[in-house]
Amino acid sequence: MMPKKVKHLEPAPAATAAGRGLRIAAILAVLSSLAAAVVWADWYYGLPKDAQATYVGRQSCMQCHQSQHEGWTGSHHDLAMDVATDETVLGNFDDAKLEHYGVTSRMFKRDGKFFINTEGPDGKLADFWIKYVFGVDPLQQYMVEFDRPADMPAREVARLQVLRVSWDTKAKKWFHLDPPDVREKLEPSDDLHWTGIAQRWNNMCADCHSTNLRKNFDVATLTYHTTWSEIDVSCEACHGPGSLHAQLAQAASPFWDRERGYALASLKGTGTSAAATQGQIQACAPCHSRRRVVGGDYSAGCNYHDYFTNELLTNTSYHADGQILDEVYEYGSFVQSKMYHKGVKCTDCHDPHTARLKHEGNNVCTSCHQHPAGKYDGAIHHRHADGKPGALCVNCHMPETTYMAVDPRRDHSFRIPRPDLSAQFGTPNSCSECHLRDERLPGETRGQESGARSQVLARADLQGKEYADWLRVAARGDVEVKGHLARVDRWADATLDKWYGKLRKREPHFAEALAAARTRASDAPRKLTALLKNREMPAIARATAAMELGAYVAADQTVLETLGKSLDDRDPTVRSAAVTSLQSDDPQFLFRAITKSLDDERRIVRVEAARSMSRLPQLDFRGEERQAMRRALDEAFAAGEVDNDRAGGHLVQAVLHENLGEVPEAEAVYRTAMRVEPLAIGPRSNLAQLLDRRRTEFLVQVRQLAQARNVDAAQELLAQAGPLEDEANRLRDAELSLLERDALWVPEFAELQSRLGFLRYAQGWRKEAGRALEVAYLLDPRSENAMFALAVYFNDTSRPRDALPLVRRLRQIQPNNQEVELLETDVLSKLRAGPAP
Repeated sequence: MMPKKVKHLEPAPAATAAGRGLRIAAILAVLSSLAAAVVWADWYYGLPKDAQATYVGRQSCMQCHQSQHEGWTGSHHDLAMDVATDETVLGNFDDAKLEHYGVTSRMFKRDGKFFINTEGPDGKLADFWIKYVFGVDPLQQYMVEFDRPADMPAREVARLQVLRVSWDTKAKKWFHLDPPDVREKLEPSDDLHWTGIAQRWNNMCADCHSTNLRKNFDVATLTYHTTWSEIDVSCEACHGPGSLHAQLAQAASPFWDRERGYALASLKGTGTSAAATQGQIQACAPCHSRRRVVGGDYSAGCNYHDYFTNELLTNTSYHADGQILDEVYEYGSFVQSKMYHKGVKCTDCHDPHTARLKHEGNNVCTSCHQHPAGKYDGAIHHRHADGKPGALCVNCHMPETTYMAVDPRRDHSFRIPRPDLSAQFGTPNSCSECHLRDERLPGETRGQESGARSQVLARADLQGKEYADWLRVAARGDVEVKGHLARVDRWADATLDKWYGKLRKREPHFAEALAAARTRASDAPRKLTALLKNREMPAIARATAAMELGAYVAADQTVLETLGKSLDDRDPTVRSAAVTSLQSDDPQFLFRAITKSLDDERRIVRVEAARSMSRLPQLDFRGEERQAMRRALDEAFAAGEVDNDRAGGHLVQAVLHENLGEVPEAEAVYRTAMRVEPLAIGPRSNLAQLLDRRRTEFLVQVRQLAQARNVDAAQELLAQAGPLEDEANRLRDAELSLLERDALWVPEFAELQSRLGFLRYAQGWRKEAGRALEVAYLLDPRSENAMFALAVYFNDTSRPRDALPLVRRLRQIQPNNQEVELLETDVLSKLRAGPAP
């Protein structure tokens, strides 16, 4: 059969058009879906999870960010460090000379290079090639390279030493930058000499003056192989390594990375809370704070508290009310301020690229404090005539102190002047700073002028000195200066009463608690505990309270409990200080209290927990606790490794080994510390004590072997014990020489005098030991260590009557301390027995 023939019908014109439209729509839909899928995939997948950013340099950044680069060019960050050339050197090297304490330095050029002829590490004059310049305003310093082998790669830098002969860029003259409070010639053996370790660029300055700095100290050869990505503070120092950002910017994609964003450090944040501004503030903090490093390989975007421990309000760095005393930079002050806690950030006042202030004069402040005309920027507020120093906001709220001889820096705690605190605690206030040298204070009549005041103002040793110098003189016990400052403080307080009323706002201040701690007042534990609990107070002050409370742990159960609760505080500096201060004779208490801190979110807490718990039996740790302890210990050892070019870094590691019972490892690291920094105090005495303990263990075994009549083995061990004793004595002799050297250089350092006294006593120098121990106690009568050492000395030298008041005071402070209790028993026994026949 033939197949059926089918007739093909042509579609109507309208139907044909409709079908074509449907086909096109379908195709477009498919294409749109494909495009959407591609766009979605592009957005979703982004950068590989394991992609690591690297440093690419400013040339990569400036391709897209030309205006920011132009602002940065010529800034203090740009000029933080450079190669010494005709363009970068500001000082006069036209055969200029500077005489300082009998040493004449000559600055000159030769063959297009810059040189200085000055005293070298051997005490002789020699020519030194200046390779690098450091800074630009208000001073410029110069650096000389030492220990560079001929085959060192060009990209590496050996040991750099910073000359103390410096150029004042404002006065256009050479000057010698003396260390603070040192007004004598520095010997070449002194760490503070320009060739000493305190003037070594690699470990003192480099981190904050170059980008992506790697110190690279080789412990085996004691040499540096330091590198950087860029010689100055460039883009990536603040924004982080930029390779991934550049990759995203150059990609043919409409998106940044959905998880990493711009793939740079997040500096802007959203909102105005203190938490929202942390990214930017923590990017500035590493170089604008006085801190200790606890982790290596920091880059912008990392959390500050995982890499640095900020200096607390110690009595050597800050006044009791938190005002700057020593050179502490800005961060420690700023975090005390209300501005910080209200979300104000660095770039609200400073341009982030030029680093200059955004406005001039009071406009810096009134750009935010835009209240009705005259409320703040007018005499109704500051009570000074326009154009006078007292009319400038910063002179009252950001008082100035000069560091590095010519560099005035403002306190960034933005505080209200409190002469009432000055009158009570001897702290500074901006009113007294301005009126310090007034022959007659405003408002005084001629009859109120003091002859004593005129005599103080005329003293030659105070001429040209600033307020901070007067405060230091007063703190050393100068009655005349102290009395003069007290009069000005009382006048300032009374003047503010007249201006603003006796009920003027005087908020409770943490100065009361910290001042009580510094003087060891009887109510110090109560005040410190209240401060630690008060979350309205700045965290840095509360952390300082936690640190100070460590002296009262043994005496006060409330202190112990408060510190334990502070381990849950929201601020890592408080938690870290609480861990450090939590000491107890009860290992189980420590175990229960601190174990959770081993897993704290911040490294500074974990490291302190590991150090504290390293003293506990490690077999007590089980399962997850053991793993947490191991991780934290690894971080603690790594923290010491960051400072492997200083004895202190190795001491940290050696003490950890010793606490863990790893005696051979501890001994080896103590010896490394001595080799790395031969003139450092500490490693020798620690090693001597370790050798003493090993010798004692040998002698115990010798007795046991002798009792078992194993004479040969006993004699063999006894032969090993003898050299240990000899070496320990040699180490103590060397340590004693170093301590005596340092005590001559820094005679007002109580801890140093106390250690010197201990060692002299151990070496049989009893009279000299007593002198050092008494000086230590007089310098710091609040120190329990100095008190205990002097009491032991008095008791051992037949002076129990002198020891008794010290022991009784110690018993009040540390009622549960068994050593103090035994000492008291012995003292009372000797007193009852009467004088020896």
